[in-house]
Amino acid sequence: MFSTFELGIDLGTANILVYSKNKGIILNEPSVVAVDTVTNKVIAVGIEAKEMIGKTPGRITAVRPLKKGVIADYNMTSELLRHIMLKASKKLGYTLRKPSLVVCTPSGATSVERRAIQDAARNSGAKQVYLIEEPVAAAIGADLPVDEPTANVVVDIGGGTTEVAIISYGGVVTYQSISVGGDQFDEDIIQYVRKKYNVLIGERTAEKIKIDIGYAPIDHPKETLDIRGRDLVFGLPKTVTLSSFEIQKTLQDSLAHILESVRATLEECPPELSGDIVDRGVVLTGGGALLKGIQEWLSAEIHVPVHIAPNPLEAVAIGTGRSLSMIKRLQAI
Repeated sequence: MFSTFELGIDLGTANILVYSKNKGIILNEPSVVAVDTVTNKVIAVGIEAKEMIGKTPGRITAVRPLKKGVIADYNMTSELLRHIMLKASKKLGYTLRKPSLVVCTPSGATSVERRAIQDAARNSGAKQVYLIEEPVAAAIGADLPVDEPTANVVVDIGGGTTEVAIISYGGVVTYQSISVGGDQFDEDIIQYVRKKYNVLIGERTAEKIKIDIGYAPIDHPKETLDIRGRDLVFGLPKTVTLSSFEIQKTLQDSLAHILESVRATLEECPPELSGDIVDRGVVLTGGGALLKGIQEWLSAEIHVPVHIAPNPLEAVAIGTGRSLSMIKRLQAI
């Protein structure tokens, strides 16, 4: 019987991050699998597979097996996890050992979805699999005192979902989970460019636009970006100049949904914890926390302080890994 080592995994819609207790984040790869549709054989996983999106022959398809934070394609998720754990094992020098895993799940995941994640992890070679709710992991990764009797409010804006939760005594007091996140921002941009300029752009271009000139609804100096896509009328490559004001307006509806879920969560907060929220404020985690101006905008809208976690992109993975030492206590709660 092989001895085990421990890993924390942030099983995100956009990226999978792996945390080791001794070395911190050891892997951060896109949640993408490239498959040969004829032989059903996996061609590439992670970074290599993402590079293939939109560039492959017809028989090779790059797919995201996770949608909205849960498993959409069980077999592909198992394959993705198997490759990720193999890479992690090689990095740590534990190629012959089976890991114990802590994997995060959305707060709104059903028992069936949770079981699917556990089964997929076991099928990919894990010895033991523990689950932790994503907002709790994000709070631990953001250095919040989750096991104390104080309110910790986390807004985790991931790729597929936004999770808003109030955490106290190591558990979720109340939460909201909506299917709006970084992927929706990208889709909003793709549709806008298509309607306004008759130009089709890909996911990677939309992501670059979001990162470079995407803004929450705040005042800011105008920025521009030249992007290339395919003209839908003539079918030829075309260059378009976009402004940050256009993209800001494009993202407004999706950001309004996130704001609505934050307000709804705060409205459900028990009165005894409300004072803590006024004092301590709200912590933003996830890739969406890096959208320019989101901290100032959200603080102005909900009238409480808003902070960005020290490592927003890695907060969930760090928290998942740190929870290894307290997982039994968290599960008891």
